[in-house]
Amino acid sequence: QVNLVESGGGLVQAGGSLRLSCGASGQILSSYVMGWFRQAPGKEREFVAAVTWRNNAKYYTDSVKGRFTISRDAAVNTVYLQMNDLKAEDTAIYYCASRPEFSRTDYYIPRSYTWWGQGTQVTVSS
Repeated sequence: QVNLVESGGGLVQAGGSLRLSCGASGQILSSYVMGWFRQAPGKEREFVAAVTWRNNAKYYTDSVKGRFTISRDAAVNTVYLQMNDLKAEDTAIYYCASRPEFSRTDYYIPRSYTWWGQGTQVTVSS
């Protein structure tokens, strides 16, 4: 069992920055994958970024490449999402998620993740 708690959301103007944090508790194995997803009103939950716990490999959806950076600090079992140059279309609830193993075929699919945080709201005003 893994418990995930997000923090760091808020209201920011377009072009601004926010850093989200996801604290993980429970048994975190080296094989785990940590991901960030988001869901805007009326839309499906979508993949944002993921990082593998073992070798720190990182993956991003195209719309955030060059603006968002995912990172992890194994010493404190925390994953971060640094978001720069935020746009109005980044407005959503952001969720942290985890799964036991990495698969290149479905790491971006929400239902492939086992554990989820409660979400944190990010609102970007234009």
